[in-house]
Amino acid sequence: MALSRSKMALMRHRTANRSGIVIRRRVTPAGDILVTLLTPQGKLKAIARGGVKGPLSSSLNLFHHVGVQVYQGPHNDLASIKQAVLEGALPKLAEPERYAFAHLIAEFADALFQEGEFSEQAFELFAGALRGISHQQDAEWVALVMSYKLLGLAGILPQTARCARCGNPDPIHPDPLGGQLLCGNCAALPPYPPESLDFLRGAVRRTVRANIESPVPADQRPALWRALERFVSVQIGNVQSWRQLVPYAEAGQI
Repeated sequence: MALSRSKMALMRHRTANRSGIVIRRRVTPAGDILVTLLTPQGKLKAIARGGVKGPLSSSLNLFHHVGVQVYQGPHNDLASIKQAVLEGALPKLAEPERYAFAHLIAEFADALFQEGEFSEQAFELFAGALRGISHQQDAEWVALVMSYKLLGLAGILPQTARCARCGNPDPIHPDPLGGQLLCGNCAALPPYPPESLDFLRGAVRRTVRANIESPVPADQRPALWRALERFVSVQIGNVQSWRQLVPYAEAGQI
């Protein structure tokens, strides 16, 4: 009896309840569902064994906010999902013009934040990004603003006060390699328009609301996306499918 109680206590110790948003989902050939959740306690990777044919399948969809019960076995690196309850969903994210940006922001969060890394702010900011992409008319602008805000929260900030190459103050030109800013002496591209330059210098410092209420014109946004992609690629690594998920200007533009 004592042994049985000991085993039960150990099992309870290895079982945990978590609430989070599905930011990555993959189905294996065996019918298991591999998911990554962003939770207030950090990123969590788990597996729902046989989940495709079971009741967990409909809950563990991309962008769903779910409550899960996970069990961490003594010899398993990956936690197993025993139960999953849908706590919230944003149906409009299935719309093509919104899904692409929701997918991008999810990939970005996955690249920025590590497993076990506590960040309630990251969870709240990401959840707010999905809500904004779902509800706001200008989903692209929301995604761009929230991408820069997530980058700032991670503490990985582009240099905007000085030239990324020589250190001269007040650079205003794009850096085609590193996604930062260059001075006139180091630059080969025309300067950013005033609206784009103001966004790059103040996006992280300003509140989300202030950024959203001052959108950069649509024709200037491809350059901002390219700058973000290049900076992230150098500082963090490649975000898959980036070029397919965001709009780009014609070749030769900033």
